[in-house]
Amino acid sequence: MAVKLQRRVDYPMLDTANIAYFPRIYDLAHRFFEECWEEMCGISYPEMINDKKIGFPIVHIETDFISPLRYGDIIHATIWIEKVGTKSCTWAYRFHNQNNELLWSSSQVTVCVNMDTLESVVIPSWLSKGLENHIQSE
Repeated sequence: MAVKLQRRVDYPMLDTANIAYFPRIYDLAHRFFEECWEEMCGISYPEMINDKKIGFPIVHIETDFISPLRYGDIIHATIWIEKVGTKSCTWAYRFHNQNNELLWSSSQVTVCVNMDTLESVVIPSWLSKGLENHIQSE
């Protein structure tokens, strides 16, 4: 089951071409990523990092920039899990605008790490269960 979230493209996200600057799109994706944890696993990302000392940094990314994200667009993000492994999981992202035009898609592999050592660790079962509940194919 996919998570659906939305945000507006704000002025600070723009470049001199008056469209969203590509690093800001990745920042937007990360903001959506952080929001997904509560719905998927019942825990906030800050709580995971600060209290549980578990993080999920990206180790591989594939992205298609299909059409510009423009100032004022409402980005409708659809995010789901493609695969959950022992220590990593693959996230799928699709961004559409308010006209349902596909603007951006990405597949991102994250690895579970201990935040004190940054060493990879096995995904705890209380997280993997939530992630597995959001597995779907495109």
